[in-house]
Amino acid sequence: MTDDTGRSLRKDAARNRERLLAAARELFAQRGLDVTLNDIAHHAGVGVGTAYRRFANKEEVIDALFEEGLRQVAAVADEALADTDAWNGLVSYLERSMELQFGDRGLNEIMNNPALGDERVSDARTRIAPLIEKLVARAKEQGLVRADLDQTDIVFAQVGLSAIMDRSRAVEPDLYRRYLTLFLDGIRADRPEVTPLPTPALTAEQTHTAMTAGRRR
Repeated sequence: MTDDTGRSLRKDAARNRERLLAAARELFAQRGLDVTLNDIAHHAGVGVGTAYRRFANKEEVIDALFEEGLRQVAAVADEALADTDAWNGLVSYLERSMELQFGDRGLNEIMNNPALGDERVSDARTRIAPLIEKLVARAKEQGLVRADLDQTDIVFAQVGLSAIMDRSRAVEPDLYRRYLTLFLDGIRADRPEVTPLPTPALTAEQTHTAMTAGRRR
């Protein structure tokens, strides 16, 4: 095998792997984690044999996407920590991690599914929690957030915002930003005035639509 042929094969393998991961994200978002590796291969437009050469089973696909998600969130946190303004860093982390973790419905399904076991939760905690802790600590040191704010408050805020995003996606995709703004105003210590909310509240009818979406009729 020539070097050119070897490089071409490696490129093809990498391309197929990315196609499979992209297809998995879409299927997980549409149908949950019950899809098979065969389903993923067909959706990606590659042969089943090709899929099994890249991944031994669906769990390896899930692991790859979970690891990719953790790397992306960690990179966002590192960039936020590089901002000398601790408040800007904290806000940037929340906004961008929400888009990453919960804007991608496939990734959301992977990172938040309760059936995926403690190992992934522990991995996320080990890698991401210390970065969030640093973001919160810096904001406290600069007197920008309330003194009793804890890094776990950020985690639970993200969980709540995720639920809002999931429920209201079809009605008003940006509704979660309203509640993110309310949360940020609630934790800021030096707020000169209330921040204008980026989107209006839903009507009672819209709220009912959002809350009953996906339920059996």
